[in-house]
Amino acid sequence: MNTTKVKRDQQLEAIAKEILDIPTLETRMSDRLDFHEVSVWGLKAALEAAYQSGQEAAKQPRKGA
Repeated sequence: MNTTKVKRDQQLEAIAKEILDIPTLETRMSDRLDFHEVSVWGLKAALEAAYQSGQEAAKQPRKGA
């Protein structure tokens, strides 16, 4: 797995934990563990954080470029 994808997945998991109070984004094959009730303001905050993360990543120089 390439480092860019690993870093992205880590950032997404951190957003899920910090903003949505979801402990993992791994599928656990249980409705109780895999489905979460999320407020619209929480979802908006998570989407904003992910968008901001993407904006910051786009500013970083790319390796090999």
